[in-house]
Amino acid sequence: MHTSKENLSTNHTSDLKFYQLALDEAKKGLSEGGIPIGALLVNNDQVILGRGHNKRIQEKSAIKHGETDCIENAGRQKATVYQQSTLYTTLSPCDMCTGTILLYKIPRVVIGENKNFKGNEALLKSRGVEVIVLDNPETIQMMETFIQENPKLWNEDIGEESP
Repeated sequence: MHTSKENLSTNHTSDLKFYQLALDEAKKGLSEGGIPIGALLVNNDQVILGRGHNKRIQEKSAIKHGETDCIENAGRQKATVYQQSTLYTTLSPCDMCTGTILLYKIPRVVIGENKNFKGNEALLKSRGVEVIVLDNPETIQMMETFIQENPKLWNEDIGEESP
């Protein structure tokens, strides 16, 4: 389901505000020399539980994607808290991040873009997760530029061999 600014439901008018904070995290990661992917976890459309960005390069980590860093930064939560939350992410979640979303039963994911990389959105949807893709032009351009300028880092991040 692709959703544009104009089509956001009235129940989720805060999506653009929260998405901007996830985008700010992506920009922070880029400014640190990392991969520009950011995320935000919000409970009940009100409380920011955690925020994070891809830190694989900065921390020499194998698994610190934007989504996993965000959930780690949210700390230990009761299962019901995750089940009442929305994850905002600048890029379509990879298999690892999709698994984390499913494990914690996060029911809603708002994605900035899936043009440069389409993760396992089909699996999320098949398991009842509401998936909203914003097609945010700024995010699309930022990722496109990063991938063109850093193909080896990008391929490493998604578990692919470099050409």
